[in-house]
Amino acid sequence: MTITVPGRTTRAAGLGPMFAPAGIAVVGASRSPGKLGAALARSLAGFGGHLALVNGRDESMHDSVRAAAAAGPVDLAMICVPAAACAAVLAEAAAAGVRAAVVCGGGFAEAGGAGVGYQEQLAAVVAGTGIRLLGPNTSGFLAPHAGVTASFVPGVADVRPGRVAVVAASGGVNHALAFLLAEAGHGISLAVGLGNAVDVTAPDVLDHLAEDGDTAAVALHIESVADGPRLVAAVRRLSARKPVVALVVGQHDVGAFAASHTGALATSWRTTRAALAQAGAVLADDERELVDAVGALSVTRLRPNADPGVGVVTAQAGPGLLLLDDLRGRRARVSELTTSTQEALGTLLPPLTFQRNPVDTGRPGPELGRVLAAVAADPGVDVLAGYALHEPDAVDLPRALREVSGIPVVFGVGGTGPAVDATRRTLREAGIAVATDPRGVAAAVGALLADARHRGGSGIAGSRPAAPVVAGPHDEYQAKQVLGRLGVTTMPGRACANRAEAHAAFDALRGPVAVKLLDAAILHKTEIGGVHLGVAGHAELDQALDQLSAAGARRFLVEAMAPPGVDLVLGARRDPVFGPVLLLGLGGTTAEALADVAIRLAPLSLAEAAEMPAELAGRALLAGWRGGPELDTGELARIAVSLGDLLVASPGLDEIEVNPLRLVHNGLVALDAVVISKEADDAHPDL
Repeated sequence: MTITVPGRTTRAAGLGPMFAPAGIAVVGASRSPGKLGAALARSLAGFGGHLALVNGRDESMHDSVRAAAAAGPVDLAMICVPAAACAAVLAEAAAAGVRAAVVCGGGFAEAGGAGVGYQEQLAAVVAGTGIRLLGPNTSGFLAPHAGVTASFVPGVADVRPGRVAVVAASGGVNHALAFLLAEAGHGISLAVGLGNAVDVTAPDVLDHLAEDGDTAAVALHIESVADGPRLVAAVRRLSARKPVVALVVGQHDVGAFAASHTGALATSWRTTRAALAQAGAVLADDERELVDAVGALSVTRLRPNADPGVGVVTAQAGPGLLLLDDLRGRRARVSELTTSTQEALGTLLPPLTFQRNPVDTGRPGPELGRVLAAVAADPGVDVLAGYALHEPDAVDLPRALREVSGIPVVFGVGGTGPAVDATRRTLREAGIAVATDPRGVAAAVGALLADARHRGGSGIAGSRPAAPVVAGPHDEYQAKQVLGRLGVTTMPGRACANRAEAHAAFDALRGPVAVKLLDAAILHKTEIGGVHLGVAGHAELDQALDQLSAAGARRFLVEAMAPPGVDLVLGARRDPVFGPVLLLGLGGTTAEALADVAIRLAPLSLAEAAEMPAELAGRALLAGWRGGPELDTGELARIAVSLGDLLVASPGLDEIEVNPLRLVHNGLVALDAVVISKEADDAHPDL
């Protein structure tokens, strides 16, 4: 990345000097125990490199960063001075050859007022010098492998080195996740709180972690996104090499409503989650699920597989039911074991136990290892999930699990105390993902499945014929002509400029018709009485035309009525953060009320588009519900991909929506369409 400022061009450096420095200067160090500089000096006391304390008012310390750098190498400056003084200290550090800095204190843009200016001053120093800056308004970072505890939070020095990295928007969340991971038995490779992210952002750290040999999996916490495409690209690069588990904040912030249903439904939380998942991240719903998921993925990873199967073995039926129920909710495939596997289990287990999958062993004994191995060897099983209470007198769990080979294993060990902790640690060291309860096992397995499915699918858009370029306002008839060019079916209809043409269209269509107002400036025709359905005769047509004319209509659409079916909404719009996105949901206001939607970034592959219906809670309605029509996901994917390509190819287009897109017995039919140009959107910001 090249940064240009008047008179100078610098290339932004990597993050090695920040996270693995040869020397550190604490600027604003203090001997007063309650001050931030004192807390940081204490945290860094165990650092093995050059540690310099800087305070111009304390004769026992260096009087400047330059003096500290003269006494030994200084790659990183920890700046603990008031906000108003930070930019000057940062500039001094850069002039002294320091390559990275952390500004821990607050009082910047998050505080408003003068703080905004202080933050702008920091940004100007970064742009002019190339020094890398973490923060401001952050509690710092942990790099245990490098022996760097660059944080003022007590207890962080006790977090041991490990294989999980944390990248968090919030310094507080960064530490909370680090502590939760430590409690779960996982060490940390790097834990970073971004704070206000003037310079170093999540994509920067993710790119750094892609090359970090100490990191096996990454936990990502997102509060807001400044540059969607850059974040997506960084997650895509990293997840191709190492698993990423993302927790996105903001589920209950509905945001501003846009002109169409698509705009109302594609809120930032939904879109951010969808974008990260499409890029390869596994999604977590809360911090504990995040810990279970990333912990498992740091220990083991499934091979790429579009539909991996799960074998479940439990030593207690009740926890087994909890586990199975949770797995079903995560769309896990828990198929019945083969006849040969069941016959093998029949020789090992009492006849009253359930042996088809899940397998309930009853109180486990020495045969548990052979049971686990038999289930793992079943051709329909790609990952083994299990749970048992810690009963060392009945079974040696580590020894039993050593009999399993060839596939990943996630095992829950129930119990408490040092002996249980030791068993869990032994299993982790053997490459087995460990949880403490059935929910944790399900979360871990769900993460392995999601990661494998993404890598096993086709996320490559591939080459396709060039999409048409569309610009300018469109009424419904014109929008449907665009759909026709894309191969989307619409009902026969005619645009009519007067009553005579409308009556001629009625005669040509031979039957009940829909009569609609045609006006590109009116998006929601139904709300102003602009749609009349089931018009069956000329007199009724005249009544409809009278009402439409009274509403200001100058042109009319006369269109054949569609057969009954299931209504969907499918739209493509430009998200202000991520760019072109596609949204699929149940049609009409139902989609808004239930928020039952699937979202993808465009352009996308046919395979990615075909997966969207499976994410809808109402997907059963699309599978022949009570004799109704059954969706051809290939047909839907083709339409979705075409809409996405159209939006990408048309810079003057802001949105195109088909609502409803009706599923009938012979396929999908677009019953209404809206095309919004950027010019129209700018002219009517309240649409």
